Amino acid sequence: MISFHSEVSFEIPNADVTASWLAAIITQEQYNEGEVSIVFCDDVFLHKLNVEFLNHDTLTDVISFDYSVGKEIHGEIFISIERVRENAKEFGQSFDTELSRVMAHGILHYCGYKDKTPSEATTMRSKEEFYLQQRPN
Repeated sequence: MISFHSEVSFEIPNADVTASWLAAIITQEQYNEGEVSIVFCDDVFLHKLNVEFLNHDTLTDVISFDYSVGKEIHGEIFISIERVRENAKEFGQSFDTELSRVMAHGILHYCGYKDKTPSEATTMRSKEEFYLQQRPN
């Protein structure tokens, strides 16, 4: 089950539709849906997690904690709504598209995709774009 939570004043529109879309990504990647929590927060909250758990003293838009067991996806995805808004402006995207991208990004990490090398990042971006095309309007 994919669930949404918020540490800030934000509520995802069409949560059921979004959860179904993310579940479809998991299925298409040949994994099974377990418990996935997506938590919306601000820069301060996410920065604290980035420093405490990843030892990165930088702002980021998304952090995924993967608790998957074999092919069953479990985890927590933390998303800074502030970063998503800024990145949407910077990349000339709508807020909804950018938010969908980072949610898909977190799910794709659980499916084994990485983005540390240029080649991995290219593959990750290609997968994000593929699944964004499947996103319901």
